[in-house]
Amino acid sequence: MAHEEREVGGASEAGQPSLIWRKSRRSNPNGACVEMARRPDGRIAVRDSKDPSGPVLTYAAAEIAELVDAIKSGEFDDLIA
Repeated sequence: MAHEEREVGGASEAGQPSLIWRKSRRSNPNGACVEMARRPDGRIAVRDSKDPSGPVLTYAAAEIAELVDAIKSGEFDDLIA
């Protein structure tokens, strides 16, 4: 998968180490994107690129894998048709 990487110091959680945030290279240049980063504990942090200092949602890697599989299989295609 094509993605863009950039290191950003901290997140909205106190004491959170620097994370390398990634988003698709095909994402909207206006910043309306979802960014993801792997945390040191293996969980995946997710945030809105328009609000990098805003809330960060955290998921188990298996949960993100299930979401990606569902997207690839077309499970959410009706939302964009």
